[in-house]
Formats: sequence, C-alpha cells, structure tokens
Amino acid sequence: MSAALSSGSSSHRYRGWVLPISVIALWWLASNQGWSESGLFVSPEKVAATAWDQITSDKFWRAISASLARNLSGFFIGTALGLVLGCLLGLSRHFERLVGPSFNTFKQISLFAWIPLISVWFGLGDVAKVVFLSLAALVPVVVNTCDGLRNVPPNLLEVARVYGFTRWQTIIGVMLPAALPSIFTGLYLALVYSWLATIGAEYLLVSGEGIGNTLIDGSEHFMMDLVLFGMVVIGLVGWGLNALARTLERRMQRLYGITTN
Repeated sequence: MSAALSSGSSSHRYRGWVLPISVIALWWLASNQGWSESGLFVSPEKVAATAWDQITSDKFWRAISASLARNLSGFFIGTALGLVLGCLLGLSRHFERLVGPSFNTFKQISLFAWIPLISVWFGLGDVAKVVFLSLAALVPVVVNTCDGLRNVPPNLLEVARVYGFTRWQTIIGVMLPAALPSIFTGLYLALVYSWLATIGAEYLLVSGEGIGNTLIDGSEHFMMDLVLFGMVVIGLVGWGLNALARTLERRMQRLYGITTN
C-alpha cells in the first residue's frame, strides 16, 4: 500500500516535466530539420553553449548577484514597512479611518506608473530600483496583514476576554498567531512580486548590472541565445524563491502549530 502511494506521489511529482521536455524536443526537432531559416531562430545547442559561457564568466555572476541583492533589499524594506502599516490598519479603527482611504487609493495605482516619479527623485541607480521593489512588496503585505488581523475568529477574542487578557496580551497571544496564515500569504506574494519587479526595474531603469541588463544586451545585439538563456535564469530564480518561501511557510506553520485547509 505504502509502495503504491509512494509510486503515485513520485509520478505526480514528475508530471511537471512533461511540458518542458516536450517543448525542448519540438524545439530541437525544428532546429535540426530546418523548419525556420530565420537568423533569430537559434538551436538548443547554441543556447546551451551560451549558457556554459555565461555561467563560467564573472560577468554573469556579478549580474545575478546584483539582481538578487536589489530584490532582497526591496523585499525586506517593503515587508518591514508593510507589516507595520498592516498591523496599524488592522488593529486601530482610528488609524484605519485616517489612513485607510489614502492607502486604498494608493494601491490602485499601477506599480509601473511610479517609474517616472522615482527616476526623477532617485535617479536610475540602485536606490531607485530598491525603492521601486519596496513598493512592489509593500502592498500585498499590508493587505494580507490587515485582513488577517481583522478576520480573527470572534470566539478566540471572547476566550481572551474571559481570561482577562490585556489588549497587548490579546494582540500577541491571540490575534497575531491567528493572523499568521494570512501574513504568510502576504510575505509569499511580496517575494514573488519583488522578483518580477526586479526585472522590470532593470529594464526601465537601465543603469548598472543585473540579469535584466543581460536580456537587454542580447536583444540589442540580436543574440537570441543570450535572451533565451536570461529568460531561463529568471524562471529558475523565481522558482527557487517560490520554493524557499513555501518551505519557510511550512516550517513556521509547524512551529506555531498552524493548520491550513
């Protein structure tokens, strides 16, 4: 029985490889059969060779390190501010009446609409990019933190009142643990959005090194092998960040004894 379950689980895990392998096989077949004579249609072998050249070069590692440094800086700044603002909105009705309408208007503004203003205020360097990424991480953390605190089950609050908890004890011992699943969701979304915004920032605020600049270099010189390599790297890094976020979320849930449906 356990062997059958293990086999089924393994089969389910490998199903995700079917589409990528099929696409690569079709791509290889099209390249080797000469289905396209365009100079912009490159073979998998060419992309693999470019990938090897890039991975063995210092320039690539400087680029990916710069992108990740910006991403994590913006993520942590946006997350810290988002947790503070989300807690204030979720815990204080007075603060929500003062700031809530303005924040609701702010979050409706497209993230990329801030680029012209940020570029004027902060230039085109790393500071501007980190500010942009902080905005990307801020909104999901605020929204999910506020919602989590607002939607604490009333029966938990009633228990806290019966036991004579102070306001601070209720927040620390009841409300925050109950809101953690929603807060985790906000942190997860912030990590995803900040990575997507990293590439957008490097495209629109073109200054310095980064994996986005690698894509721009490939596009400007019509090196589709370099462009495809950059796209694969972006996808793999995003996948890695996603896996890291899910792992941390599960560990925190086990630590606090939280179960999710």
